Amino acid sequence: MLQIGNCLLSGFPLLLAPMEDVSDPPFRAICKAHGADLMYTEFISSEGLIRDAAKSIKKLEIYEAERPIGIQIFGDVIEVMRTAAAIVERAQPTLLDINYGCPVKQVACKGAGAGILLDLPKMQAMAAEIVKQVSIPVTVKTRLGWDHQSIKILEVVQRLQDVGVQAVTIHGRTKQQMYKGLADWSYIGAVKADPSIHIPIFGNGDIDSPTKAVAYKDKYGVDGIMIGRASIGYPWIFREIKHYHATGNLLPPPTLAERIETVKKHLTHAIAWKGERTGILEMRRHYANYFRGVTGIKQYRSNLVTANDCKTIGDLLDEMMQKRSDGD
Repeated sequence: MLQIGNCLLSGFPLLLAPMEDVSDPPFRAICKAHGADLMYTEFISSEGLIRDAAKSIKKLEIYEAERPIGIQIFGDVIEVMRTAAAIVERAQPTLLDINYGCPVKQVACKGAGAGILLDLPKMQAMAAEIVKQVSIPVTVKTRLGWDHQSIKILEVVQRLQDVGVQAVTIHGRTKQQMYKGLADWSYIGAVKADPSIHIPIFGNGDIDSPTKAVAYKDKYGVDGIMIGRASIGYPWIFREIKHYHATGNLLPPPTLAERIETVKKHLTHAIAWKGERTGILEMRRHYANYFRGVTGIKQYRSNLVTANDCKTIGDLLDEMMQKRSDGD
């Protein structure tokens, strides 16, 4: 049993990554149903929170069925981050996560996200103030460093641990890599193996199959794995990893019927959260991913992303099912 404050995670926990414009409540509900053990919200601007910006406040919405769940914030001003942390705590998440890993230029080049890895004393001071501010556990998601010449990930984790951060997720790329090249898990494994580290270490980056997940667990000794892009349109990856970890056997991929059923549930959650018009619009980004690799449905995908009402979408999905067998 793995413990982060009052949060208990059994087995080998799988975490859903905080992904902008993806990890909203409808998507989280689907991933939870398929086996995600701990989830994080999209990252939320600390400046947006203290200014009561509607978009930022909306992202604070979490639901009992999602627990355990963490809310993630980012920013470059320590006092603003501390104030935002107090706002987050009032939303009553299980955990508060600090984003020290976002590589996007608009964030990192302002000194937030992965940008703070250029100033480790400030990074540590910010984490310390947030830990003091809230009573819930504080975790961090970070990258290896700004670039390959400035990788100091062991020192980063030591500094965070020293001020009370209770778990760290490490993405195995630098800021400069963005999402290119391969994630280097050797640094993650070295942090986990270092005798000075006693908090949970989660690995992140390039996990896209059950075999890779279990191989990396065994090779690098991490306490759990965070999954991001591989879960988009494929929430089944959580159950597939769990099954392979437990049995050594691979589950068959989801049938077309399972994909269609999941799309319908996702759409239902999206409409319940944002209303019909916005829910339908925001769902459009998911169709191609849900049906990736399924042949013979190109026209249906095109029609789904232009449909403007639930009946039309439902009819398209039903027709797709009628014209195809369950086997993909």
